[in-house]
Amino acid sequence: MARRVSKRKMPDRDKHRVNERWKIEEGVFDRKTMMNIEKVFTHGIASRMIHIISKGKEADVYLADAGDKINEMYVVLKIFNQENTSFKRRTEYVKGDPRFDGVKANVTSIIRIWCRKEYGNLKIAEEAQVSAPKPYYFKGNVLAMQLIGDDGVPSPILKKTELEDPEKVIDEIIENMKRLYSAGLVHGDISEYNILIKDNMPFLIDIGQGVSLGHPKANEFLERDVANILYYFKKVYGIEKNQEKVVSQIKS
Repeated sequence: MARRVSKRKMPDRDKHRVNERWKIEEGVFDRKTMMNIEKVFTHGIASRMIHIISKGKEADVYLADAGDKINEMYVVLKIFNQENTSFKRRTEYVKGDPRFDGVKANVTSIIRIWCRKEYGNLKIAEEAQVSAPKPYYFKGNVLAMQLIGDDGVPSPILKKTELEDPEKVIDEIIENMKRLYSAGLVHGDISEYNILIKDNMPFLIDIGQGVSLGHPKANEFLERDVANILYYFKKVYGIEKNQEKVVSQIKS
């Protein structure tokens, strides 16, 4: 018996839409991740993935064309690796934070919470007028946010930038830490690798590990953040600041 073929066809516009969306190497994403990315598209946040910006153990970052809901040319998609067991070592940034009581210890749950946590932390930063990427949307292990850069090119990290005015930049970093603290949050992982420089101004990134002030290690994380950034500016630019005074300044 001949096989009966359905007469229903995918409309040309939908076929084109699907083809454009998946111009990324086959096999890169698992089914759940692809479904989460699809939600980013259907919500008008992004319209086409362009290329990978950076690849890491915990997450890969992609550049994408913005969708019709975003008043920008590009967006950034941060896609957390659902098979990365190293996230288990990140539980200290989740457990103890009053916002995430009752967190399950399995990797999948931690990654979903981490994605939601980074989105929430970026919203707090935005409302506190902290220089950081604006968050647009998240679903599962996919986070969509603002591109810090020009013409589709991301701004460089502090480590790879020769600053014109390092005194101004370190003061801006401390001011951003102060605004974040005033909004009830500690970044928790500030370093020369987690700060972008655009027009000689610093932007805090990778804020997913940020904890609320109610976290038992919030003060420890703050002091570590301050120590890290002061050490870098002393080593590279010879700028010296008193760590205790800076911590007090941030808390005041």
